[in-house]
Amino acid sequence: MRAYIAAMPGWKRDLGRQLDALIVRNVPRVHKAVKWNSPFYGVAGQGWFLSFHVFTRFVKVTFFKGKSLQPIPPGGTSKSGEARWIDIHEGGFDEKQLAKWVKQAAALPGWMA
Repeated sequence: MRAYIAAMPGWKRDLGRQLDALIVRNVPRVHKAVKWNSPFYGVAGQGWFLSFHVFTRFVKVTFFKGKSLQPIPPGGTSKSGEARWIDIHEGGFDEKQLAKWVKQAAALPGWMA
């Protein structure tokens, strides 16, 4: 995971560090892995609850059971199933809201890959 975040380009590297720290702070026993060129976060026995992926202009943070979160994260379509996401652009994000979503998502049964 450290190598993945260290390889993130430009401002996204700091964002990756911030996201990782926020997740670890809010889910102390979080499990981490890099799958399909994306960091995944999960809880043992419950599955994966979150992943993020680097795009050219933003970092997409996906909650696999995002439809169950309150409020529901803004990204998603009728074809997204339970998944919902937020796109974080340079300049930051709402840390309090993201922490609330992370805590909620970690408490739900996750995606078993």
